[in-house]
Amino acid sequence: MGPKNGQTEIIITGFGGQGIILAGNILGKAATLFDQRHATLIQSYGPEARGGACAAQVVISDGEIEYPYVETPNLLICMSQEGFSANIDRLAPKGSLFYDSGLVEIDSGRIGEKMKVHSIQATKLAEEMGVRMMANIIMLGFVIARSGVVSREALLKAVTSSVPKGTEKKNLAGLEAGFQGGLEAG
Repeated sequence: MGPKNGQTEIIITGFGGQGIILAGNILGKAATLFDQRHATLIQSYGPEARGGACAAQVVISDGEIEYPYVETPNLLICMSQEGFSANIDRLAPKGSLFYDSGLVEIDSGRIGEKMKVHSIQATKLAEEMGVRMMANIIMLGFVIARSGVVSREALLKAVTSSVPKGTEKKNLAGLEAGFQGGLEAG
């Protein structure tokens, strides 16, 4: 949990077309609807939609959230090099960095000694499963297995109710693959 009243600040970053905003939405839905907590979501896009910079700021809290913007993220989830470069210096000193190691090369000189660093090849795994667009769901499963910021059950329900109809089974398989990757990394 985060430093402020059981509050966790999260930035999910990547580029348009990766489902970054959907991932933020799923995380917020898992927290509010299924874990009975509070959450906010702020989204931002670069000047061009698909392929441009994209970010979701999610705040999850046990109590009311007074300010919806992320100031010092406890969790930074990077699905693009640009997202890493633009946000790593904002990560809390004891925060956790999650990144897609197939898309992001971390600059260890910018990682604090108390930061926790976790990686998974989410996009490669999604491609191997036949659906590249599922990398965001794989990453969410990985993040939840390592951080516990929302419950696994809440995330399962949020994914099922958020992905396009007819893709639930495939997305849940991706979520499970990411979750298992997170458990094995520990």
